[in-house]
Amino acid sequence: MKVFGCGMMRLEIMLCLAFILIHCKHSVAQTHSQDYGALISLTTGWKNLPEGWTGGDPCGNGWEGVTCINTRITTITLASMGIVGQLTGDLASLSKLQILDLSYNKGLTGSLPPNIGELYELTTLILIGCGFSGRIPDSIGNLRKLVYLSLNTNSFTGEVPATIGNLKKLYWLDLSQNQLSGSIPVSNGNTPGLDLLVNTNHFHFGMNQLSGTIPPKLFSSDMNLIHVLFDNNKLTGSIPSTLGLVQTLEAVRFDRNSLSGSLPSNLNNLTNMNELMLSNNAFTGPVPDLTGMNTLINVDMSNNSFSATDVPQWFSTLRALTTVMMEQTGLQGKLPAEFFSIPQLQTVVLRNNHLNESLDFDTSSSQQLQLIDLQNNSITSLPRAPSSNFTLLLGDNPYCKNSLTAIPYCNNQQELDSTSSYLTPVFCVPPSCTSGMTSGPNCKCAYPYTGFFILRAPSFSALGNPNYFTRLQQSLLHSFINMSLPVGAVSLSSASTDSFGYLTMKIQIFPAGQDYFNRTGVFSLGFVLSNQTYKPSQDFEPYNFLADDYTHFGGGQKSHTGAIVGAVVASIALLLLLVCAGGYAYYQKKRAEQATKQANPFDAWDSQGAYGDVPQLKGARFFTFEELRKCTNGFSEYNCVGAGGYGKVYKGILDDGLIVAIKRSQVGSMQGSREFKNEIELLSRVHHKNLVKLVGFCYDQGEQMLVYEYIANGTVLDSLSGTSGVQLDWIRRLMVTLGSARGLQYLHELADPPIIHRDIKSNNILLDDRLTAKVADFGLSRLFGDADKGYVTTQVKGTMGYLDPEYFMTNQLTEKSDVFSFGVVMLEMVTARRPIQGGKYIVKIVKTAMDREKDMYALHEVMDPMLVSSSTTQLVGFERYVDVALKCAEDSGIDRPTMGEVVKEIETILKQAGMNPNADSMPVSQSYEGADGRNSHHPYTDDSLLQYGMSVPLTKVVTV
Repeated sequence: MKVFGCGMMRLEIMLCLAFILIHCKHSVAQTHSQDYGALISLTTGWKNLPEGWTGGDPCGNGWEGVTCINTRITTITLASMGIVGQLTGDLASLSKLQILDLSYNKGLTGSLPPNIGELYELTTLILIGCGFSGRIPDSIGNLRKLVYLSLNTNSFTGEVPATIGNLKKLYWLDLSQNQLSGSIPVSNGNTPGLDLLVNTNHFHFGMNQLSGTIPPKLFSSDMNLIHVLFDNNKLTGSIPSTLGLVQTLEAVRFDRNSLSGSLPSNLNNLTNMNELMLSNNAFTGPVPDLTGMNTLINVDMSNNSFSATDVPQWFSTLRALTTVMMEQTGLQGKLPAEFFSIPQLQTVVLRNNHLNESLDFDTSSSQQLQLIDLQNNSITSLPRAPSSNFTLLLGDNPYCKNSLTAIPYCNNQQELDSTSSYLTPVFCVPPSCTSGMTSGPNCKCAYPYTGFFILRAPSFSALGNPNYFTRLQQSLLHSFINMSLPVGAVSLSSASTDSFGYLTMKIQIFPAGQDYFNRTGVFSLGFVLSNQTYKPSQDFEPYNFLADDYTHFGGGQKSHTGAIVGAVVASIALLLLLVCAGGYAYYQKKRAEQATKQANPFDAWDSQGAYGDVPQLKGARFFTFEELRKCTNGFSEYNCVGAGGYGKVYKGILDDGLIVAIKRSQVGSMQGSREFKNEIELLSRVHHKNLVKLVGFCYDQGEQMLVYEYIANGTVLDSLSGTSGVQLDWIRRLMVTLGSARGLQYLHELADPPIIHRDIKSNNILLDDRLTAKVADFGLSRLFGDADKGYVTTQVKGTMGYLDPEYFMTNQLTEKSDVFSFGVVMLEMVTARRPIQGGKYIVKIVKTAMDREKDMYALHEVMDPMLVSSSTTQLVGFERYVDVALKCAEDSGIDRPTMGEVVKEIETILKQAGMNPNADSMPVSQSYEGADGRNSHHPYTDDSLLQYGMSVPLTKVVTV
């Protein structure tokens, strides 16, 4: 019996050890077995994988290019690695995969596996610049969560899958530069089609072999398309009039097809259009009337068969034009002199037409002019030589045969220059670099990440103007630094326009702090440029980036991590047996605590303290402290983009690629806790495009943080003071005023219950990358329910200069208090002055200076000099705008309008100016040149999201 008992004891010990070993394995190996097996099977036979992939655990050992949530692989990004191999059906077993980016690996060939449609969690599929071929599988339509689909620059054949129409969340669709054929699919009965993609912003289908007609059903007024690119295909028939229903359109390319017939008469409904390119087709009928398309920058209708048409009146009325190309379009008559005075006009190509009479220039000709090509017309005289320094080509006109003074303009029969020798300027002495290395603009030798930056619809064609390339180079560098990417310099060179109408330039991106990029740096750069996280100004959109392989990862040193780990594990195996049981128990305990925390993040909230009851939220996302610490690189000072009395604001990039602003309060701040509670409660219940969006919050480890959408272009105050580089002309100021007014109208009239903001000021109105106004900072806001009977009695809080005097005197807060503050902001828009400046109050300054009997109310002396320098005819509705602002700023609340009435007034002014008040945004024109050569602003500085209560000076911290 003793022997039997001893044997049983040994058996129990062995079972216990086996149990411990099994659970130790699960606590050390952090990747789900299904995902681990699928990844190994998928990449078996692949060449040039990152060296760290040779052993260990993908999630636990942090394989480069792999991101996990808990034990599941959610992201694989391997751009520009020179990978050679094929995608197999093993891919479908990565069932929790959300992002797959294998771009710029030309050695990835073969077809896409049909079961790719089983990746039901996939939101981003980017395979740009690979060597894939075959048909795009119909199962792609099963990826119902897909937001980004970029399969461009491969060798895919066959038809565009109609099942793509099932992807209702799709934002970006790019199938360009393949060999796709067949017709454009639209829905028919139970068959889906592209017309169902009403939420998609981008249709990129250029450089394929698509044929047949453009279905009228493809377009509708429900769609939110911005870019429609079908250039360089084999499409026939006419452009349907339904295109004119999509009023969100900004860029349209149908050039280089075989289209015919008359152009739709309702094209000029597209009042947000920037680029319209219809050249090299067989269109007939009259040249279309583009009157009212006041944001049009680039128009090209060359080489069509339009009937003889007098020079259109819209030539001179579209003041945003930079490029007009209408070679061989049947134009006749005299070019008006005022056409050449369009402020930004650069390139005019009207050769091979029937233009006649004299060619007149006046002293107001655009200073931006680079080229006017009027060869082979019927121009008889040139009464006055042009004063500006640009190229004028008049060969094969009667004038050249009859005038001795015509020689300078008649012998130069050059073609439009399609290349540029531009090179990013260098202001230092380039060193001599070793073989394979390159000296960048910062005069440091390094191995740059290289490729080609391709503009698919450039809004300029004057390649001799270096300002455009300098702006792009500065924009790229600024954005990379702002995204915390390890970039030290950017160089552009060898710009040229190819036969497809694309502007291509060589780009070199140089590392910061060392002479090479590590793999994470290359993955990050590739992902930012492949999924279009980087957004350039309107002049450079839409774009494509094609990268070269990158092989200079620190001199090719071999990794021995797997062998070292194996040796260490073998040497301490006995110790692991002893401690693993305790570790597993602790791990289980932490998992339980984490689950409880996720379910109830406010379990430690002091309801009886100064903060009040537990916050009541509607759908805001909870973040752990570790999640936010990770996405801000440990809350590094490099990522700190603002500071104030509340705390600091950091820029972060979440695992899904979303860029956010994280407001972190000072630990133990009672005032911060009150505002924290107030802001998450209010912002979690309101949703409007003109209100800053709350992504989520953190109440963990004694920390209080708010996570907002990241706003790129600073505050209205930054723009008016000139510190942001964003210039607001009169129309843009009207659009910003309208947007912020609509945000306030929503709070007052549509939120349930209504909300009084209580701190409206120019520093609390932010501008996104398309200059859409977003009202921010709800720390002082108050709910305004029916029980309040018209007002809320409350302690006076706000910012001096914007504070409603009636509220200040009576402590009675009403929605008209916000109206007063908004009136002050409107006057700031006119004067670019602070509300109280030099002891003088802006409302009194305007009232004292104005004279209603005189033009512009005689306010020229107090107006923003930028507006004064503009032609007064361009400040349409100025007097009406000032009237509205002063009505808002009346001393008595009963005399002020509601925000709904203010919105209607601003909409009326915009209509008078020929603008569409329902347009979402205006093109951005900005400069990034600060004192140090970088952008000198940031939206989360000073008190833009931080200041509460009375206006208190804050220390301004800006890091870019």
